Amino acid sequence: MEDEETELRNPFPSPPSHYTRYTNANLKLLDLLRERAGEDADLYALNQYELLSDHTDVPDWPLAQLEKPRVDWILEDGHYTVFGDTWFIKEKIPSLAELGGQQLYPTDPNVDRRPALSSILRSLLVTYSKLLNSLLLPPPTASAQIEPEWKRHLEWINVLSQNIMAAANDLRPVQARSNLELMMRRQLELRREETKAIHTKCDALEAQLAGLRLASQGVASSASPSTAKAASVHAEHLDAPPLQADDLSAVDVLSWAEEIV
Repeated sequence: MEDEETELRNPFPSPPSHYTRYTNANLKLLDLLRERAGEDADLYALNQYELLSDHTDVPDWPLAQLEKPRVDWILEDGHYTVFGDTWFIKEKIPSLAELGGQQLYPTDPNVDRRPALSSILRSLLVTYSKLLNSLLLPPPTASAQIEPEWKRHLEWINVLSQNIMAAANDLRPVQARSNLELMMRRQLELRREETKAIHTKCDALEAQLAGLRLASQGVASSASPSTAKAASVHAEHLDAPPLQADDLSAVDVLSWAEEIV
């Protein structure tokens, strides 16, 4: 039994030793037993040897152990056990009283716990002072039957410390929500700063583009008439049909040269 408990608490436990009982033959016997006993019958309270007297391979352990876990029982209890650890169906932080300790502060989270915690802290300081005083007393004799005073103070300090730690653990969800709220606010601030930087950059680019447009319009308006005339003449010459060398005269060549100049 101790070996099984140790194996269950192993970080990587082996399969339970009774997994070898889930054979096809045993499962068929379980179905037959359930069929003969009825659906609503308690298999643990029945005599499986009488109901399965026509079979010689009935095991010496109850076939009811092969039944699937009762989910309704788990819901009723509110917890289940896996590998030696107890898991609650609804995730919650168990109180000190539920864990078997002596709780000195209110269980209801809606009640203000500060007065109780202040009293616990004062009691802890007073008990610590008494513990130091008891250590200065002479040790008891071997025949003394009275429990040493320092031991009682030490036990009470342990109880008070457990209450302070349990009360602090109860505040962890509140602390987690507060930290999450701060993180979300910081993310919003970062996104706002990034959005503001993007808008600022876009405004600067739009201003540069507007300056380039004005500069290009100024260059186009300040172009000389001779340049425009030369461009138009060049376009006319491009559009004109090609001339033959025999059709050109000296006067035509001189007039063309004057237009170009």
